[in-house]
Amino acid sequence: MFMEEFYIVFPEGDVQEVPGRLPFNALVDMNGRVLTSPLPTNKMIVFRVARITTSENKGSSETFHFLELMSAGELLAYTKTGEG
Repeated sequence: MFMEEFYIVFPEGDVQEVPGRLPFNALVDMNGRVLTSPLPTNKMIVFRVARITTSENKGSSETFHFLELMSAGELLAYTKTGEG
């Protein structure tokens, strides 16, 4: 039996398990759920998947998605109107 585990790593170093692999550069919420564009507002807590690493062991693999906090200015490009 082969087990795959997936985690998000917040900028402060906290780690949280998520149900599956996340795409590189995806925008995610605090629970690791992928957000779809356009965002309703730029006044949200949003992270970007900045790096992904996988370590494989006998019978298992662990994938870590390192997150980067997005600023309100950066999120403007992902809103419908481009305005806050």
